[in-house]
Amino acid sequence: MSTRQSTDIVIIGAGPSGSVAAGLLRKAGRDVVIIERETFPRFSIGESLLPQSMAYIEKAGFLQDVVEAGFQYKNGAAFARGADRTAFDFREKFSPGWGTTYQVQRGHFDHVLANGAAKAGADIRYRHTVLAADVSGAKPVLTVRGADDHVYEIEANFLLDASGFGRTLPRLLDLETPSDFPVRGAIFTHIEDGIPTGTFDRNKILITVHPQHHHVWYWLIPFSNGRCSIGVVAERDFLAQYQGEDTERLKAIVFEDAGLAELLKNARWDTPARTLTGYSANVTSLHGNRFALLGNAGEFLDPVFSSGVTIAVKSADLAVNALLREAAGDTVDWERDYAKPLKKGVDTFRAFVTAWYDGRFQKIIFHKDKNPQIEAMISSILAGYAWDEANPYVAKPERRLSSLEAACALFD
Repeated sequence: MSTRQSTDIVIIGAGPSGSVAAGLLRKAGRDVVIIERETFPRFSIGESLLPQSMAYIEKAGFLQDVVEAGFQYKNGAAFARGADRTAFDFREKFSPGWGTTYQVQRGHFDHVLANGAAKAGADIRYRHTVLAADVSGAKPVLTVRGADDHVYEIEANFLLDASGFGRTLPRLLDLETPSDFPVRGAIFTHIEDGIPTGTFDRNKILITVHPQHHHVWYWLIPFSNGRCSIGVVAERDFLAQYQGEDTERLKAIVFEDAGLAELLKNARWDTPARTLTGYSANVTSLHGNRFALLGNAGEFLDPVFSSGVTIAVKSADLAVNALLREAAGDTVDWERDYAKPLKKGVDTFRAFVTAWYDGRFQKIIFHKDKNPQIEAMISSILAGYAWDEANPYVAKPERRLSSLEAACALFD
């Protein structure tokens, strides 16, 4: 028979959104229990952070931990398409705030944040799995199986789902709804890249367009230890053409691009590749009766602009702000005060992702004649400042992108 426990805030998942939310809540003196089904460190994809995320890492109290962890410094993003090259330096962006960040092995990075949350006083329960969720009453109740297989219930004043691709509450409460993006997949791994010193800017992520298919792209994310994350993203039918083990499939696609083949000619492919298919996700609502969904648990767009961690920690900040306002006696409308502000930035990223795949954004960034002011505005979005409505490309992203693409076409 299960036992019933009680706490203030329960968070499902100790990834970036869960740990940052816990750090912010502990600063306000709130009791926090984190239910995490795995043991950290554990592998996770999404290694290239955006500068905007640093503000929330700092606010949660984890900045020194991250700075001292030895991650690869990052100041921008580089793009390649055949012989075309372009790059954005995030320090030269339109929006105020951080212009640099890090490229991280997520297993280590997530562990650093989780340890920071634990040091702040959060009760992190590793290898505990949520079996059921009841949000019908005045307080949400989770049924949890512990590391020792003991089953217990835990009741909270509020529940935050930070379970990422596990999407615990969307699955248990039937909140999932199909994404409007085509079904895409990724094949990826970490390798010893063997890139000679001085031949490649390791301070930037490199995004490369496939030589024949503009909707297929590669990421190359350098780490501080001579290794990198390498992956390819494409629609499912394209990836299905390549047979064999995932590592051989990935190598075959990567070496179709002459630039990447030259960069990685000395690489040691020492880690089996992994795959992820149908990663884009959406939900019917980002909140409900005494619960809210954070980060990827609510919605995931696409990895092309590395927005996942930034959206995750932004959602944590918005949710905690709403909880603290409630505690102060304010009336909080979770749609108005949480969902809509979060969706504003997500929709900005969505417009840029759509423009990437239909070719408009590629035409813009590879155009020879660039306007420095517009370039700074776009750099802000790529740096994660998708909520800065002083930026015209946040206020009206779709219209601005279409107008700019049309102007580029006019001057070609």
